[in-house]
Amino acid sequence: MSTPIDSRGKLFADGTAIDDASSYRSLTGALMYLTIMHLDLAFVMQQACLHMYDPRAPHMTMLKRILRYVQGTKSHDLHLRVSPTLDITAYFDADWAGCPKTQRSTLRFCIFLGESLVSWSSKHQPMVSCSSTEAEYRAIANAAVKCIWLCQLLGKLHCHLNKATVAYCDNISVVAEHPSDMT
Repeated sequence: MSTPIDSRGKLFADGTAIDDASSYRSLTGALMYLTIMHLDLAFVMQQACLHMYDPRAPHMTMLKRILRYVQGTKSHDLHLRVSPTLDITAYFDADWAGCPKTQRSTLRFCIFLGESLVSWSSKHQPMVSCSSTEAEYRAIANAAVKCIWLCQLLGKLHCHLNKATVAYCDNISVVAEHPSDMT
């Protein structure tokens, strides 16, 4: 498989219940360990974990797709490299009302220290956002908290940053609101 999840479809909680829910939980737990080195699995594994207590046939199909994806990407690894500069760069995004059941948005971000990925997250927002702009603002607020924590940690380690943190987003409304503040 070229992707770990079907990006066009939404995963619903319908379908027939699987016979052995413990096998679903066991397989999901085993695949969770892969997210340490395979960051591309973080979001899809979060989706799989949402159905741990009532797995259905489509959810097991999703796990099998993940296994096929992992089989085809065994040579992909996470490499940490020495970077000549200590710059923090954050990328973030949110899908507005992406969950068909709760209408909650999913926020995602990744933070780089130099050229190395040091933090990432993909999770449902705790409340429903009224617009895509609101969802994006919540995503950048979450990423900013992590960036501030990282700056403070580096300061305690006597590592001084060369420049301000840069955050990238893809939401036109957010960029239009503060065009000089955001890239």
